[in-house]
Amino acid sequence: MPTTEKHKWTFAPRFRARAFGWKSQPAIKRVREAVAEIKKVARKDPVLGGAGAVLFLEKVSPAIEQVDGSSGAIGSTVSRAVEELVEIIARAPADDRTRDAWLERLFQALQDDDIPYIETLAGYWGELCVTPARASRWVDRLLPVVRAVWAEPFAYFKGTSACLSCLLVAGRHPELMELLETARHVWWSDRKYGVRALAAMGRVDDAIAYAQRSVGRDESELDMARTCEALLLAAGRADEAYERYALTANVGTSRLATFRAIAKKYPHLDRTRLLQDLVESTPGEEGKWFATARELGLLDQAVALASQSPCDPLTLNRAARDHLASHPKFALEVALLSLRWIAAGHGYDITGGDVLQAYDRALQAAAALGIEEGIRGRIEAFVADDRSPGMFIRRVLEARLERDRLRLARS
Repeated sequence: MPTTEKHKWTFAPRFRARAFGWKSQPAIKRVREAVAEIKKVARKDPVLGGAGAVLFLEKVSPAIEQVDGSSGAIGSTVSRAVEELVEIIARAPADDRTRDAWLERLFQALQDDDIPYIETLAGYWGELCVTPARASRWVDRLLPVVRAVWAEPFAYFKGTSACLSCLLVAGRHPELMELLETARHVWWSDRKYGVRALAAMGRVDDAIAYAQRSVGRDESELDMARTCEALLLAAGRADEAYERYALTANVGTSRLATFRAIAKKYPHLDRTRLLQDLVESTPGEEGKWFATARELGLLDQAVALASQSPCDPLTLNRAARDHLASHPKFALEVALLSLRWIAAGHGYDITGGDVLQAYDRALQAAAALGIEEGIRGRIEAFVADDRSPGMFIRRVLEARLERDRLRLARS
């Protein structure tokens, strides 16, 4: 069987102890390169890929211990690496002797992880064991320590999550629930295993109720909502999952990403209803859903949303530009809204060029609709009543308006 000693890993010499300085970007780059290398090898030789993953997890924390982690970037990168590499290790068709050796090495790496960077690895311990029998042996090894630690007020054990994970995979569900009741504090990071155990026993409603009681005072409910949503979806209770958890569990990096995540899980749901539910869940932020409505082709609804609360003027300018030929009425409305919100002091790093873009788009759309003169009058009245900070819009548009008046008079 191949071993790491017979394979020269490119990443290995780069991850010597304290190999990186305080800058996070070089370390992030090397972590990503290492994961890519391991995944490439694993596609051809899964056991060798698993061995490389174990080696990386042993070396990564000592190598990056001096990196500045204040931004969270390096920590997030390593957490993603752990998640990807766990799958490679768990799927590798290694023999019992090899897998047992891997687990011993990984457990030692966990104990030596002082920052910590690979602490999430413990939560996958049951999966790394692969079989219920191996997971049960690890329970017998870890459980006495967990009981002793939980009996002390300030003690901590890095193998706690590993023990809970193994109890779950070993099928020792009643024992897991009993152990959780002895914990001195309620932490979602521990009790999520109890939720999964109840669900595995077919007690979905009990699992949901237990989850609701399992979020500590200073913990976010996000993961709890995601867990409960997944349980209800797996049980075929999609309507209940949507009503209770979907809007909380699927918050993305943007409003559009949130919409798409929910729409993917609930394909039967009417898009207009979903958008309305999302808008109602964020009162006072209707304008921030403009881009989502526009992306869905709900142009009238997009205009209505941007009219209700502030919307980024630059987003409105881009929308006016993109729809000028195909939907001039929409382009006109959003260009005028851009001027409105700039006048109200909204938007970041707004320049005179942004004001002129909104003005030009509005007049171009108005010309296409045959109402240019009326819109020009509206804009002139708007400028005359300008109350923006420093009368910004008047200062930008006054000369342009006068120049256009003279041009029209000559023509």
